[in-house]
Amino acid sequence: MSKKCLACQSDRSTYWGSATDYEYYSTEESFDFHKCDDCGAVYIDPVPEDQLSTIYPGNYYSFKPHNETFVQKIKKNLDKSFFKKLLDKIPGEQLSVLDIGGGSGWLLDLVKDIDSRIDYTCVVDFDEKAESEARSKGHDCFNGRIEDYDTDKKYDFVLLLNLIEHVADPKAVMAKVADLLSPNGVAVIKTPNVDSLDARLFRTRYWGGYHCPRHWTLFTRESFSSMISDLNLKEIAFSYTQGAPFWTFTSLFLLKKWGLISISKERPAVYHPLNGPLNGLWAAFDILRSPFSKTSQMFITLGKKD
Repeated sequence: MSKKCLACQSDRSTYWGSATDYEYYSTEESFDFHKCDDCGAVYIDPVPEDQLSTIYPGNYYSFKPHNETFVQKIKKNLDKSFFKKLLDKIPGEQLSVLDIGGGSGWLLDLVKDIDSRIDYTCVVDFDEKAESEARSKGHDCFNGRIEDYDTDKKYDFVLLLNLIEHVADPKAVMAKVADLLSPNGVAVIKTPNVDSLDARLFRTRYWGGYHCPRHWTLFTRESFSSMISDLNLKEIAFSYTQGAPFWTFTSLFLLKKWGLISISKERPAVYHPLNGPLNGLWAAFDILRSPFSKTSQMFITLGKKD
């Protein structure tokens, strides 16, 4: 019997696919993914809540300093343009920014470069090494789950980039975001989209969007909207964005399966020499088709209802 949907708690579901950790080889356990018959979200079973130190190894990408490749520089400039448009719409002489799951605070560095009004930044994460680096760069930190972050402070800009899919209770996280958001504040969620070409093509083999077993709930625009419908949050903007990493991890898995490359615990997929070039190729592919096709990542921008 499968676990209830993590997004809506329905116990009605359809088998979607199975996977193990083909990226970091942190575990040999196999996990099933089920699609909720009621809300359409895809969720993992079992949920490895007691294995966080195992499935997030010390060489996990968000814990490491970022050495920019050419492709990453292009992405960084695109992100800066995207965030600037949002920040320009937020009133106030001083702004506070919270990055949930922000690791070493590299994204907060980027955001601070965009808007001189930002006078306070904070990272919520559970990696102590990343916390030390973030503090060294001037960011405040909370080491733990966002649900346990006890503060009276309100934030004008809240970032949850590639985070909501990693948690056991995504609705509780979004309720906390609603509580932390200032009256005119903006929250930006970036998360995989299961209503995409690559998800449909590879869900029964290995879709990179599984990021197994670290992605626990995978949404569509509709299933995410359904989850937050009774919270004090409303969608104020939406867009699909390129999902090059998912295409890339699928490609690397297939190349390894065919015996053409080696991926191991010592050298995970994200550090393979082909990772950068493949990301560039697949990003170009997604950008070219994005005007007429749903890609496998989405930006959801939220504000308060009242």
